[in-house]
Amino acid sequence: MIFHINRATYKADLSEEQRQHGLEMLRQSGMATPGVKSYVVGREFGGAFEYGAVYVVEDLDGYWQYLDSPDHVHEEVTGMELIERFEVVDITDSDDPEIGEKIAQLQLRHIEAHRELAALIAAVPSFTVPDGKGPAT
Repeated sequence: MIFHINRATYKADLSEEQRQHGLEMLRQSGMATPGVKSYVVGREFGGAFEYGAVYVVEDLDGYWQYLDSPDHVHEEVTGMELIERFEVVDITDSDDPEIGEKIAQLQLRHIEAHRELAALIAAVPSFTVPDGKGPAT
């Protein structure tokens, strides 16, 4: 299993309606993607971010289905401008010693498939990925 965790803080000047729209896009990514077995989207407590989303996928195929789903790509393309801080964390029970690199390769493949995302990600004031090497969503 892979728990794909997105942590986000929205820009301070957003309306409550804009924040709720951002959260609804996160929920839609969980609902509409066959590879996502379960998900939760909501407020973060005890951490340094406002909101979080956790998507549970069984394996790398499910991870890719999530990344490349039309709802997720739409969320990224339309939602990045709402974000002040964003962080990605992946947790897995896989015994594969290369799982982290395989996940990173899927993230890279995703960005390469959707070139418009690189500029949008670059415009987010704070965008952190697990290995610190580059964009992930």
